[in-house]
Amino acid sequence: QHMASVPTESGKFHFSIDRGGTFTDVFATCPKGNIHVMKLLSEDTQRYVDAPREAIRRILSQETGQDFPKDERIPTDLIGSIRMGTTIATNALLERKGSRTALIVTKGFRDLLHIGNQSRPNLFDLSVNQPENLYTDVIEVDERVVLDNDKCCLELSKNYTCETTQSGHKVYITQPIDESAVRKDL
Repeated sequence: QHMASVPTESGKFHFSIDRGGTFTDVFATCPKGNIHVMKLLSEDTQRYVDAPREAIRRILSQETGQDFPKDERIPTDLIGSIRMGTTIATNALLERKGSRTALIVTKGFRDLLHIGNQSRPNLFDLSVNQPENLYTDVIEVDERVVLDNDKCCLELSKNYTCETTQSGHKVYITQPIDESAVRKDL
């Protein structure tokens, strides 16, 4: 663990966490201006259940002088932000470990990821070495969503709803998803 001092504006703790397969690294900016850097084993079941939570608990205890028991909730009113990144999922995909996965895609686009964009060093080479698919199953969903775009030439059916996505884009839902059918196919 390392400690330095930098002023903080919000009067709260701010945590940046990188959880890897072996180690979890934590950088914390504290209300009094202290900075903590901590490295824990990502898995140490004899000492703690979750490395990011344990690091937050330890830093809060050190800075406030209060005891935060491992089996109790950490008070979030002391925390201004937690930013967490991880390579665990990426490593599992690259190493082909972990649970089986399925690709859920609009009906008619089953081969989309397999076909890709045809980028390859020699366009006319018929013996292309393609990577193995990350998914084991494909589920085609009978749905249709069209992005609102002035350049779009698609004719919309008369029965559609207009929605705004979380990213602020306007879309037209011309065929809504039948969630019960998707659950059944899973």
